[in-house]
Amino acid sequence: MIRVVDQAFSSEEHLAILQYCRKASYHYGERDKAALPPTGMVSEIDSENPLFMVIAGKILEKFPEVVNLSIYRMYVNCFAPGENPYFHVDGPSGVTVLYYPEEAWDRDEGGETQFLIDGEIRGVLPLPNRLVLFDAAMVHKATSFRARHRFTVAVKCS
Repeated sequence: MIRVVDQAFSSEEHLAILQYCRKASYHYGERDKAALPPTGMVSEIDSENPLFMVIAGKILEKFPEVVNLSIYRMYVNCFAPGENPYFHVDGPSGVTVLYYPEEAWDRDEGGETQFLIDGEIRGVLPLPNRLVLFDAAMVHKATSFRARHRFTVAVKCS
């Protein structure tokens, strides 16, 4: 199950999220699996942050199937150009929602989220202002942009 919603936020909300991602404080390393080295940088978005409610509200509006779930984590992933994250699952149950806050995307930049489905890799493009919902148990990974940092807001629900 992968669901995509384009033009998810208003222009003002989209810009506010992008600016937050660019200015946030990050710490190194999210481990996709315990035995693997960390990749990327992470900035947590706590429930006191005004953007938390904006993002959570939009997820509930666009994906009614999450109404009975709880958000247990919201954060920004930041990958440097050329970084190569690992395939992983986010958990045995629940859903993950990703948001792509970029201003523009070019197919030669890369940056898709790849899903391993039935022995094939299928990608979701990181189009600006796009929300993607998927089962947390799906095997997936981020790919980096070629020449700039890639930001993705990740929301974990169970």
